[in-house]
Amino acid sequence: MMMNEITILVLYYSRYGATRDLARLIAEGIESVPGARARLRTVPAISAVCETTEPAIPSDGAPYAEYSDLQECSGLALGSPTRFGQMAAALKYFLDGTSTHWISGSLTNKPACVFTSTGSLHGGQESTLLTMMIPLLHHGMLVMGLPYSEADLMSTTSGGSPYGASHLAHADGKAPISAAEKRLAIAQGKRLANTAMKLARA
Repeated sequence: MMMNEITILVLYYSRYGATRDLARLIAEGIESVPGARARLRTVPAISAVCETTEPAIPSDGAPYAEYSDLQECSGLALGSPTRFGQMAAALKYFLDGTSTHWISGSLTNKPACVFTSTGSLHGGQESTLLTMMIPLLHHGMLVMGLPYSEADLMSTTSGGSPYGASHLAHADGKAPISAAEKRLAIAQGKRLANTAMKLARA
């Protein structure tokens, strides 16, 4: 890591790849800011069947997150597909294990944002984004969304919300990320990195 370089953690869970693709765009926005580096991390799936386990290393995509990633980051972008209007259980399970960070206050005053993907336009994008903010607020993080200075918020017919970037993946999960969704995700990553950079310098 270069001197004065900051690391932004992009932590997500993705089942079919749509949320992962959004995470990569947010990382692109982060790394468009000089001195900012994105660290992409995912979490393993969980199951109600005790015998089901995930491999120690994912077969593709980002490595699994460790709790030290939270300690080391200067900001956090948190992403999940929508599950009945809330984040996926796998990501919630990881966050449930962050009580040590809550006790120590290691995430306090770090900037954060959230992002999601859904199978239907009204499938709970905004409720997922809002409820994902709750544990971040408990950690004392500075939660930020997308401002309406991003013109795509007024014209998008797919994903995109003032609460955070989002993607309409359709029922089969195969819809490509639209041009507006892409611009908003990159803008969100850039805004997060710029904020983290200003806070690091303060």
